[in-house]
Amino acid sequence: MRYRTNRGFARHSVLPVKRPIREAFLVDRLDQFIEQNTPSLLGRLKRLVGLQTVNPPGENYGTITALLVRELRNVGLKARRFRIPQRLLKSSLPPAQHAFPRYNVLGKLRAPGARRTIHFNAHYDVVPVSGAWRHGSPFSGAVEKGLIYGRGTADMKGSIASLLTALDALSSTGTRPLVNVEVSFTADEETDSFLGARWLVDEAPINPDYAIVMEGAEGDKVCCGHNGTLWMEVAVIGKAAHGSTPEKGVNALEKMAALVRELESYKARIARRTFVTPEGKTMRPTINVGGVFACGPGAKINTVPAQASFSIDRRVLAVEDHASAERDLRSFLAAAARRIPACRIRVSKVSENFSCFTKPRHPFFGAMADCVRRVRGKPTVFSVSTGFNDIHYFAKHLGIPTLGYGPGGDDIHAVNERARVGDLVSAAKIYARLLTSFGG
Repeated sequence: MRYRTNRGFARHSVLPVKRPIREAFLVDRLDQFIEQNTPSLLGRLKRLVGLQTVNPPGENYGTITALLVRELRNVGLKARRFRIPQRLLKSSLPPAQHAFPRYNVLGKLRAPGARRTIHFNAHYDVVPVSGAWRHGSPFSGAVEKGLIYGRGTADMKGSIASLLTALDALSSTGTRPLVNVEVSFTADEETDSFLGARWLVDEAPINPDYAIVMEGAEGDKVCCGHNGTLWMEVAVIGKAAHGSTPEKGVNALEKMAALVRELESYKARIARRTFVTPEGKTMRPTINVGGVFACGPGAKINTVPAQASFSIDRRVLAVEDHASAERDLRSFLAAAARRIPACRIRVSKVSENFSCFTKPRHPFFGAMADCVRRVRGKPTVFSVSTGFNDIHYFAKHLGIPTLGYGPGGDDIHAVNERARVGDLVSAAKIYARLLTSFGG
């Protein structure tokens, strides 16, 4: 898509110029290829889902990254993978994960005459599974009534399959993109991305002008930011005693229960903070208590528990300061513990992912919105994701226009995670259309 600037608009505002006939022909040819190769797209996704890249601990990373390198080369990119040095792995991961190597994949395609580069990013790790799944195995990749099931179909191996199909369409039809292309498939997004996207933007030989993290929005929405996370563990210290004489001990579970009740007022307090997104949605900070909770060592039914612990997942708005949010939470917990008799606590930070927001004024956002509108047939809106993703590494570390868009799906991180076949196909068309209509 070519753009012209209107002097009555802000500096980055753009108005679309009528598409040339050649572009319409290319789009039709690419769309036809993608539609005809839908079985190939689903086959790619089934193979990816079948590789159980569960994190933690980080299983089968070597196998899937070797496959992804081959896939990128097959669709015309130069590709390689980077193994994270063992010393960095050991300093960043708990001992139980030291035997699971980390890899990141990078592919590149030079477009003749192109001056700008678009970087596509996706993570290949998935969260653990539980429960009874519709098709037996959580990694089946079974297709039924226009849906494909399995852990990672929606988050976010579906995006990988859609992008590979878009690149295949360009390669197979001899269509040249208007921009250079970089593609990264990275590790550990489901934990903290430290050895994945963060390592990539800090250490890998990339030079993008724009980036697309292929999640965070779907359908008629384009993501321009996301919440951050602050993950804390609160250990409550009691005093052990025989279960028949509980008055001689300090019950850590009872103290923990009292502390959790205190957090209700904290929830209400932070909920008064608001952020209105470009689509007009009002977002508020949240906390989720007890995603992980446990007793301490020496637990037994006839023993007064000497230790109990629980987690706090604090979602940080895109307009909040992370350091301030952490200080505020720690201060509240300390004050609450003082109000509870004999309640001693130890608070530690598990990890954090920083929030991010960019006003969607740059022509890159307009180009993507136009591609989404043309493929989806609906007006496009810009959204901010409640969940975190890797947008902020590109937007903040590299300082480049970065957006989020992918095929998405349903029951992400839950039983019967699935993606819609039609959305996978549409995402492939949108990626291919952007590469042949936006030249930077």
